[in-house]
Amino acid sequence: MKLSIVVPIYNELENIPLLHRELTDALSPTGMSYELLFVDDGSRDASVQRLTEIAESDSHVRVLRFRRNYGQTAAMQAGLENARGDVIVTIDGDLQNDPRDIPMMVAKLDEGYDLVHGWRRHRQDAWLNRKLPSKIANRLISWSTDFPIHDLGCTLKAIRREIADELELYGQMHRFIPILAAQRGARCAEVVTHHRARQFGQTKYGITRTLQVILDLFTVKYMLDYFANPMRLFGRLAAACVGVGALSGAATLWMKWQRNIDMTGNPLLLLTIVCWLTGLQLVSMGLLGEVSARIFYQREKRRPFAIAEEISREDVGVRRAA
Repeated sequence: MKLSIVVPIYNELENIPLLHRELTDALSPTGMSYELLFVDDGSRDASVQRLTEIAESDSHVRVLRFRRNYGQTAAMQAGLENARGDVIVTIDGDLQNDPRDIPMMVAKLDEGYDLVHGWRRHRQDAWLNRKLPSKIANRLISWSTDFPIHDLGCTLKAIRREIADELELYGQMHRFIPILAAQRGARCAEVVTHHRARQFGQTKYGITRTLQVILDLFTVKYMLDYFANPMRLFGRLAAACVGVGALSGAATLWMKWQRNIDMTGNPLLLLTIVCWLTGLQLVSMGLLGEVSARIFYQREKRRPFAIAEEISREDVGVRRAA
C-alpha cells in the first residue's frame, strides 16, 4: 500500500463524514492505493458509531478505538504503529487541515525528503489564546533546538515508513515529530498548507497547553543532546557547582586570614558546602543516567544511530545496470 492517512478523533461527530468525503475526493484522483486509519481517542459522543458506519461502506477505512481518552500523542503513536502504507500522513480530525494538500506533500517526499510538515501560514484561529502562544512556543523551540521551523503544532505531516517506525511518542511529543525525526537523520521540509476555521465542535487546545509544551521542550532538548551520554550534562553542571564552591571557599579562607572574620558565621562557608554537595549529587545523577542509557540501548537492542542504507560494489553494479 502506498499511503496511510492517520486521523486522531476525539468528539468530532459532525466533522467525520465531511472529512471522509474530502479525503476520498482528494486521494481518489491520484491513483495511489491508500487507507484511512481513524483512531478514536475515547470519544464521548457518537463518533465511534459514525466511524463504524463509514467503515462498513468504505473498504479503505479502518478504525482503532481506545478504551478511554489517552490524548493525541497516544492516538498518533497507535496510528503510526498500525498503518500499512509506505508513506504515512497525519491529519487533524477537525477539518481545519485541508486534505487537498496531501498529494502536494507526498510529491514533496519524492524530491528526496523523509518528512514533510505543514506550515499554517494564514492560520484561522483566535489570536490571543491560539496564535500568540503558538508563535512564542515555535520561536523558543526553534531557537533552543537549532531546528528551523515556523509551525510545530501543525498536525498535517507526510512521513516515510522507515522514519515513522523509529519514532516513539509519549506525553505530548506529537508536536515534536519533525525534530525527533531530524535527530534520526531524516531530511525534513516545511511547506505552506491551507488552514480553515473550525465549523463544528470545540477545540481541545488553549493557552494552558503552552506550559505543557515548554516542559516537553526540556525533555526533547535532553533527548537531542544528552540522552546517549547524560554525564555531559550532569558533569558540566557538577563542575560549575564545584567551581562556585571553590571560589566561595577561597573567599571564606581569605576573609578569615586577612580580616579575621569568623568562618562559622560566614554565609560563604555555607555556600561552599551546598555547592560541593550539589556537585556530588549531580555526578551521582550523571552516573545513574549513564547506566540507564546503557541498559536502554543494550537490553532493547537499540543503537544511538540510524543506518540509511548499505552500499557495496555489487549494489552499485546492479543500480547501473538498471
